[in-house]
Amino acid sequence: MTDRCLFIAEAGVNHNGSLDLALQLVDAAADAGADIVKFQTFQASQLVTAQARKADYQVANTGESGAQLQMLQRLELQRADHHALVQRCRQRGIRFMSTAFDADSLAFLATLDMPAVKIPSGDITHAPLLLQAARLGRPLIVSTGMSTLADIEAALGVIAFALMQPGLPRGRADCEAARTSQAGRSVLRERVTLLHCVTQYPAPAESVNLRAMDTMAQAFGLPVGYSDHTAGIEVALAAAARGARVLEKHFTLDRKLPGPDHAASLEPPELRQLVAGVRSVQAALGGGVKGPAQAELGNLAIARRAIVAARPIRRGELLQLDALAFKRPAQGLSPMDVWSVLGRPAMRDFAADEAIEP
Repeated sequence: MTDRCLFIAEAGVNHNGSLDLALQLVDAAADAGADIVKFQTFQASQLVTAQARKADYQVANTGESGAQLQMLQRLELQRADHHALVQRCRQRGIRFMSTAFDADSLAFLATLDMPAVKIPSGDITHAPLLLQAARLGRPLIVSTGMSTLADIEAALGVIAFALMQPGLPRGRADCEAARTSQAGRSVLRERVTLLHCVTQYPAPAESVNLRAMDTMAQAFGLPVGYSDHTAGIEVALAAAARGARVLEKHFTLDRKLPGPDHAASLEPPELRQLVAGVRSVQAALGGGVKGPAQAELGNLAIARRAIVAARPIRRGELLQLDALAFKRPAQGLSPMDVWSVLGRPAMRDFAADEAIEP
């Protein structure tokens, strides 16, 4: 990860299983100026059981109850679709990513040109998938929705073990030893970015707790970002202002399209507005040193004041406050030096509004 905020336009499953829609989503993300457009790769039969029910938000957003399996089967991308999407991304100058939700899908994505591997919030406890992902040798972006600090510690332990040792750990103790070792902390800093997240679509603003970004950064010493599921762009901009290194936001071509995530996604004009806003916010953050900005140096003399004569002053007159005024421009003694001037004789005659010389 770089110091520049990495913006991931999350297409997810908003292609509704259509390659044509997925390609249009690539174009929309590129037009908005996003760094990465990300999809989701899974085999529904390896992800959920036939009995797994939809989440409440999925029922609300699709208007249908029932099992996840049938819904997810309609949202799968074919392997050939991925190659077409990678090609379109290259043509449009945007990076391709996808999140894998099973081992076979992760192994397939490892053959594609992706800048990082994303661990979704729901899989932060999927130890075998974490182990496999860590050993792909790419940067990891770990989303932490629904997680406690203990959950994150455990996941980082698996990742640290995978990066440092071959084979399988004997248990949690091996993973914790890897995470807390000096070498483990170092390798995690090199490879892992944590994303704060609230796993609800849309997420109420009052549930977001952006200060948790600071807590995670302090607890683990890792770069931290934010995966935003709120409506609108305000909370995402606030995360950028808090220094998010990675920012992820769902988008769609049309919020009225059928599907589980469209209703909580931005449309293309909003996505463009958010990306532009994030770039402006990050530019405004600066380096933290307090001092005059280059852009304001020319206004310094114009906006500040100097000590001037409030009325004509004769040479030799002892300077007192009633004979002095403080006016722009700042060409002469600063008003901060007034106390050292009082009681001194004027070195020459001064006309009204003329700057007092030392």
